[in-house]
Amino acid sequence: MATTRTDGFTAEERAAMKERTAELRAEGRKGAKKADGLQAVLDRIATMAPDDRALAERVHVLVTDTAPQLAPKTWYGMPAYADENGKIVLFFQDAGKFKYRYATLGFQDAANLDDGDLWPTSFALRGWSPVVEKTIVDLVQRAVTR
Repeated sequence: MATTRTDGFTAEERAAMKERTAELRAEGRKGAKKADGLQAVLDRIATMAPDDRALAERVHVLVTDTAPQLAPKTWYGMPAYADENGKIVLFFQDAGKFKYRYATLGFQDAANLDDGDLWPTSFALRGWSPVVEKTIVDLVQRAVTR
């Protein structure tokens, strides 16, 4: 899979996400809730401006690949990913939401990023590159490691 592209989900990725949504709904009430969360995230991403949407799609794929235990859901209208207790671990805020010049990748207190007395909890995101991807993978892995 080409991980540096920023032109959106491929047809195969969209089909796989639709299949996963159907699988979750088939699992019953708990699965339906997960499917609804996933669909809400995908619907929200679809409404973003093209540059924000491309970043959000890459973040979504990366988070779901790196930390499949996190459940996609929206949080204050933003794509977010929650732990098994329903607590938000991280979120993506598109630049257009508050007319910022950059998107934000943010981590909540459920993320295990603690490093002494001071550590970053949000990051400005303006573009995608192998360095950005590696940094986000590292952050997500740290965030879900206990």
